Amino acid sequence: MRAAQAALEKKASDLIVFKVGGVTTVADYFVICSADSQRQVRAIRDHIDDTLARRGCHLFSTEGEETGRWVLMDYSDIIIHIFKEEVRPFYALERLWGDAPRLDLKRELQAGFEPQVTKVKAAKGGGRLRANKG
Repeated sequence: MRAAQAALEKKASDLIVFKVGGVTTVADYFVICSADSQRQVRAIRDHIDDTLARRGCHLFSTEGEETGRWVLMDYSDIIIHIFKEEVRPFYALERLWGDAPRLDLKRELQAGFEPQVTKVKAAKGGGRLRANKG
């Protein structure tokens, strides 16, 4: 998974990938990771965005960039949460999404696993349309 690998390249810690597609319609995968500082949160965010943009996957929306304590990146099928370490326990997303299966990230990265990301186009009126996967 390219997003997870990009986060790890910027020294993200406690990285978890949940396969949430069977639990919610919001996304297929949640990537959750931590960073030591606001600067590292931003570095991880920028590197993930650059990495995915080079593969033709563009960010639909983002939240929390102003404070750098919790950044949410929405790529439609993949939602990425980057937390400053002390903020993550408060939201406890691992507990909230604990029913969803976790990917064995080490095995998936070695096998070259790459989920198909839906290319997203902005719809008139601010909504979003999902195009065919691929």
